[in-house]
Amino acid sequence: MSKNLYICASEPRCGKSAVALGMMEALLKNIPKVGFFRPIINAPREGAKQDNDLNLIRSYFHLDQDYEGMYAYTLEEAADLLSQGRKTELMEGILSKYSRIEEGNDFVLCEGTDFETLTRSIEFDINADIAVNLNCPILLVANGSPEEEDGPSHYRSAILAMDELNALGCHILATIVIGVSKTGPNRLVNLLSEAPENKAGIVYSIPHDPFLRGPSMTEIADALHAKVLYGEGQLDRVVLHKTVAAMQIGNFLMRIHHKDSALIVTPGDRSDIVLGTLVASMSQGYANIAGLVLTGGLLPDKSMRDMLDGLKLNIPVLSVSMNTFETTCRINEIHSRITASSTRKISTSLNLFQTHVDADGLLERISAEKSLIMTPKMFEFRMLQRARANKRHIVLPEGTDERILRAAEILLKREVVDITLLGNVDDVKKQISTLALNMSDVSIIDPEESEWMDDFVKTYFRLRKNKGVTMDAARDFMTDPSFFGTMMVYKDLADGMVSGAAHTTQHTIRPALQFVKTKPGLSVVSSVFFMCLEDHVLVYGDCAVNPSPTAPELAEIAIASAETASAFGIEPYVALLSYSTGTSGKGEEVEKVREATRLAREKAPDLLLDGPIQYDAAVDPVVARTKAADSPVAGHATVLIFPDLNTGNNTYKAVQRSANAVAIGPIMQGLRKPVNDLSRGCTVTDIVNTVIITAIQAQAEQQA
Repeated sequence: MSKNLYICASEPRCGKSAVALGMMEALLKNIPKVGFFRPIINAPREGAKQDNDLNLIRSYFHLDQDYEGMYAYTLEEAADLLSQGRKTELMEGILSKYSRIEEGNDFVLCEGTDFETLTRSIEFDINADIAVNLNCPILLVANGSPEEEDGPSHYRSAILAMDELNALGCHILATIVIGVSKTGPNRLVNLLSEAPENKAGIVYSIPHDPFLRGPSMTEIADALHAKVLYGEGQLDRVVLHKTVAAMQIGNFLMRIHHKDSALIVTPGDRSDIVLGTLVASMSQGYANIAGLVLTGGLLPDKSMRDMLDGLKLNIPVLSVSMNTFETTCRINEIHSRITASSTRKISTSLNLFQTHVDADGLLERISAEKSLIMTPKMFEFRMLQRARANKRHIVLPEGTDERILRAAEILLKREVVDITLLGNVDDVKKQISTLALNMSDVSIIDPEESEWMDDFVKTYFRLRKNKGVTMDAARDFMTDPSFFGTMMVYKDLADGMVSGAAHTTQHTIRPALQFVKTKPGLSVVSSVFFMCLEDHVLVYGDCAVNPSPTAPELAEIAIASAETASAFGIEPYVALLSYSTGTSGKGEEVEKVREATRLAREKAPDLLLDGPIQYDAAVDPVVARTKAADSPVAGHATVLIFPDLNTGNNTYKAVQRSANAVAIGPIMQGLRKPVNDLSRGCTVTDIVNTVIITAIQAQAEQQA
């Protein structure tokens, strides 16, 4: 069985790094440990310390690989060895580095050279020799084009690559053609699919996306050695069009009116163009502007600069010493890459790969061995895959929070969920524009202006009037986004809610406790954390909600946590924790856990459950054989129930920090409909994971 794959391009700038991203994600969904290896790299670009693709894959997937161990030679070093007739030494060095990666991983994804320095034939020979010596099947990446007239030249390049690779003993598993037209059949793809003796393997095509090809303002600033005058925090904007502004202001504004993400290049003393650009960037009647480059080393006059200094500019403004013509030529020469900091390009690239490439079919062809081990990345990917399979609608009340908006963009780009943001519509749109996010299809609702407001007020009054709530008070409550969002969930206008990035847990959960309420048979709402360790995932409960649960409440928490684990693909072996195991200790707290265990067994007799048990006996098979040899849970517990909040909260944080674990949560359980809380210190990744889990909870509620 093959445990590796070699990604090879047919010519320069095919989109090989995008395929590497997509393939790495597909592998990590199914294989516990995947290593990444580039036998030969180009020397890092000017100003860069590391190879772009190695840094991209290593950073995005958090690979536990030393950078120096991820490649064998630079292209210059390899060329020097070949010129001296030391090809054997070259291959031995590559195999030595590869074997170290292979030893520590279940699969190795390899990426070939970039075809940007040596002659094409030399690089093909090198790539083919490496693939044969590593016994790697090849995934060939070919250059497509949205313009059919370019098809023949790309076809010849791809066929030549296939002929050379096959002649050198390589097996092409599949070919991915990147950049084809989004509409209609593509002649290049059809030709490759009909190639003699199926030399291309199975053929996939990924459509052209100008966003991936456009350079970011960071890349432009670096290439021009530009000084950033304003908007340093906006350099992740992507340029889709370029306009040289040498005409009168009226003609200039007509040119940029409908050009989305345009870069304006103009001499620095053209104050009229500078002012027109900045006003256009703030106008909702104009398309987004990516940035402004002032040429000739010139700057607007002092009065203009004084005015600009007082504005909060939402676009980057660069200054260069070159003249306008030289600047424009240099910009046109920029070849944009997907870098580790290009989060939006990464999301777009991964979504295109998932949508247009049958990754599961590729993995079956590779025949990679699967394992029962579940890594954090596998857990995250499987959750994302489940959420995408049956999209749910999630409402996010904190519609102007930057982290919420960045997470929402990622989720929408990857087509994981449908999202509604709550807040003043103009304020939310302004924040989206300020952050230069692409969220044109997101739903935004202002609770105070919503057509649902009167119905929500009447419903809340009906549900809470016995608690002394008046109609006026009900309206006040419903203007609060957390109450409004929760009512959307209650009314089935949304499938779940996630909040708490800017609010307390009490503020998030209170409305759910008031009218969503607990599931039948449950008296308590609790929470769990998914603790993603190096090669497995544990469920910790309750670490966030109940300070000192009673024995009956602890039993409910144990059963609910087991159900949560099962819903997320974790087989529940439930351990109710205490400071003693079995009958070895006594005390009020031990007796509480013992009684909770008895009650839980009565309510869920088929559940594998034990307690009281100490943590080490619950998770360590060696300790379990000594302390609890007859326990069905000891040694391999997957669901660990803590006796109180003090113990649980401190333990999850200790494991998170000391074992470098990823803690996803808290995930609320026991409610009739999913409402989940965020920490006010949450990251964008935390929000993405919580929304995905909320969507899966909503799927489970729908099926119940």
